[in-house]
Amino acid sequence: MARQERAIRTRRTILEAAAAVFDERGYTSATIGEILDRAGVTKGALYFHFGSKEELAVGVFEEQLAITLPPQSSKLQELVDSGLVLARRLRSEPLVRASVGLALDQGAMDLDRTPAFRMWFDQNVQRLADAQAQGELLPHVDVAETAELLVGSFSGVQLLSQLRCQRRDLERRVVVMFEHFLPSIAVPAVLARLDISVGRAERVLAQGRVEQGAAVPAQASSGT
Repeated sequence: MARQERAIRTRRTILEAAAAVFDERGYTSATIGEILDRAGVTKGALYFHFGSKEELAVGVFEEQLAITLPPQSSKLQELVDSGLVLARRLRSEPLVRASVGLALDQGAMDLDRTPAFRMWFDQNVQRLADAQAQGELLPHVDVAETAELLVGSFSGVQLLSQLRCQRRDLERRVVVMFEHFLPSIAVPAVLARLDISVGRAERVLAQGRVEQGAAVPAQASSGT
C-alpha cells in the first residue's frame, strides 16, 4: 500500500510540474528536462507514468474532470454546478488552468487536443441526456448540439475573462452565460428552481467535503 501511495504522489507531482511548465512556456516550448527539474524526479520515474510529452498533456487534460461533485435531484443543476466549479477551479488551481490552456493553445500544432474537447463534450452530453430523461429539457432540445454550444460558450467566456482581468470575474461571467443559455433549453418550472449564483461553486465544494468526510468514518467502521 505504501508503494502504491508513493506512486500516486509521484504521478501527481509530475502532473503539477508539467502543468506549471505548460502554463508558463506553452506546450511546444516546454521540454521534458524542464518538467523533470520542476518535479524533482528521475527520468525513469516520469517515463514509468507517462511515455511522452503528449501523454503528460493528456494527463493534465484529465485532471480537470478528476473531481466528483455531490449529486443533485435536478440534472440541469448538476450541469450548472460543473460549470461554476470549473470556473472557480480555473481561478485557484494551476493544473486546471494548464489543462484549459493546453486545449486552447493555437500554437500547439503537434498536440492532439481532441481528447480534451471530447471529455468536455461527453460530460455535458451525459448530463443533458440525464436531464432530458427526467423531463427537464424543452422538447426541441438536441442534446449533442446543445453540449457542443455549451463547450464553445464556456471556452470563449473564460478566454475573455482571462484577457480582461486574469479570470478574476470568471464565475460572474459564467453565471451570466447560464442566465442567457438555460431559458432556451430548460422547462420553466425547472429553471425557476435552479441555483445560478456566484457563490454556488463554494457551496457545492463545501457540501462535497462534508459528504466525503462523513464517508470516511463509515468506511473505517465497516472494516474496508
